[in-house]
Amino acid sequence: MSAPSTGTTAGTEGDGRTGRKIVLWRHGQTSWNLERRFQGSTDIELTETGVAQARRAARLLASLKPDAIVASDLQRAAATAAELAAVTGLPVEHDEALRETYAGEWQGLTHDEILGKYGEQYAAWKRGEPVRRGGGELETEVADRAAPVVLAHADRLPAGGTLVVVSHGGTIRTTIGRLLGLESSYWEGLGGLSNCCWSVLGEGARGWRLMEHNAGTLPEPVLGDDD
Repeated sequence: MSAPSTGTTAGTEGDGRTGRKIVLWRHGQTSWNLERRFQGSTDIELTETGVAQARRAARLLASLKPDAIVASDLQRAAATAAELAAVTGLPVEHDEALRETYAGEWQGLTHDEILGKYGEQYAAWKRGEPVRRGGGELETEVADRAAPVVLAHADRLPAGGTLVVVSHGGTIRTTIGRLLGLESSYWEGLGGLSNCCWSVLGEGARGWRLMEHNAGTLPEPVLGDDD
């Protein structure tokens, strides 16, 4: 393992603010999720089921009494965040740095189409090699843009405070990997998130640790780019 390279320390020895939590919440279902079509940074809206998922999850997350909400500006994440805002009364800050991975020519293709056209590239990605899927972003570049935003918002929290980050499966996975200090080749070891499920990072004396992963419902299939 290596130390996080976000430019902001992940540990808080002596700063009096340990005990903070970051909830990383994936957006609800979209039609492209159902079609197993790679979304990436394409702006796809929620299905009716996705809206219902967000409303249900929002009621659960509201019980954590979050202090702040920050979300990707893509509409599937923004609409998911809006459901939590409606329950808690908190404003939502939107940041394009929390968007899903840009995947170039992969975007809009189904899983089978990607395997057919980019099979070797797909296999290299799954092996943990640095791959620009479809000519897009590296996973480390996604972490480079997303993790500092998450940490900046977490730094505003009071002691014991909770931040909810509403984003996308791939972006959440790479951000978790970066905040835990894992080498990027190990990020694939963090399984994908089902629609509207979340992971929780808690802060202790030695930095961030993974407390929950893919929480929020009984096990459901992971339908999305990170599958």
